[in-house]
Amino acid sequence: MAELAKKDEAVAVQDRGEPILQVRNLVKHFPLTQGVLFKKQIGAVKAVDGVDFELYKGETLGIVGESGCGKSTVAKLLMLLETPTSGEILYKGEDITRLSGRALKEVRRNIQMVFQDPYTSLNPRMTVGDIIGETFEIHPEVAPKGDRRRKVQELLDVVGLNPEYINRYPHQFSGGQRQRIGIARGLALNPEIIICDEPVSALDVSVQAQVINLMEKLQDEYDLSYIFIAHDLSIVRHISDRVGVMYLGRMAEVGTDAQIYDHPTHPYTQALLSAVPVPDPEAREGRERIILTGDVPSPANPPSGCRFRTRCWKAQDKCAQETPLLAIPERFADTDSLAAHPSACHFAEEKDVIHAA
Repeated sequence: MAELAKKDEAVAVQDRGEPILQVRNLVKHFPLTQGVLFKKQIGAVKAVDGVDFELYKGETLGIVGESGCGKSTVAKLLMLLETPTSGEILYKGEDITRLSGRALKEVRRNIQMVFQDPYTSLNPRMTVGDIIGETFEIHPEVAPKGDRRRKVQELLDVVGLNPEYINRYPHQFSGGQRQRIGIARGLALNPEIIICDEPVSALDVSVQAQVINLMEKLQDEYDLSYIFIAHDLSIVRHISDRVGVMYLGRMAEVGTDAQIYDHPTHPYTQALLSAVPVPDPEAREGRERIILTGDVPSPANPPSGCRFRTRCWKAQDKCAQETPLLAIPERFADTDSLAAHPSACHFAEEKDVIHAA
């Protein structure tokens, strides 16, 4: 029954209609220079190097991967805090990288962000009322000037904080409370999409659960779409409808949570899941731990072909010569298997990985 339910879940994702956000071949290279007065470019850090994914209305897309794989750069590109080197970011079919002026301002109103560190993302010299209310200064059409205090207090109540805290400063709140303020700021303009860049990584475990539960509640109430970036696989599975696994600037595998966690086909995903601690001693006994050799290559000089091949136990000559496409493997293309999801591997195959639920 559980297997059937997960298959129904995969079908439901495919039937959601047109995506609200599409990312096509997104690239961001940071130039490497030498010299002080006369800087000469000697290369580039390929932080994001051809990323593709979609986000549907009302869903959560989780993005996971090791530190330095490009997750946060993707978030900044989606918010246009960084300018893409190339590629497209389509919001409701329109490439927002080409917008400017009023059109860009309107898009930014509909795509908001919750930052990783609640201790540095809030201005310590501003009260909570000023931090949240600042958004209405930029978008006055959302809340008339005389109604802004009431609106801010309403937002504080929505995220579980006392509305009377409106005149307090960030240092008077705990980490979890500060992140709730960050979420309230993200909600202020009634956005359709919220980019969450590791929003609970700086919080205690018990507080993490509270914030995650709050975000799920708000998603249901406001019909929000989330891109949830994190390195904690268990949190991502809990909150996400679909998951994208990144490695060295590219997507390695994309699928529903059941496809990625229970039927991974990319060697990197399988290695990641095998590293998750399993509390059940009996389950641990039958578990195969995949130990990766070597270090993550430099994004300034990534390997040819498949980025993962230098650490992969399946690597062959083809892996160095041809870059694998993010596509459903041919062997699974015409099957009902949950392994039939996009994977950027020439030799993708299903592997049972025992991991924490």
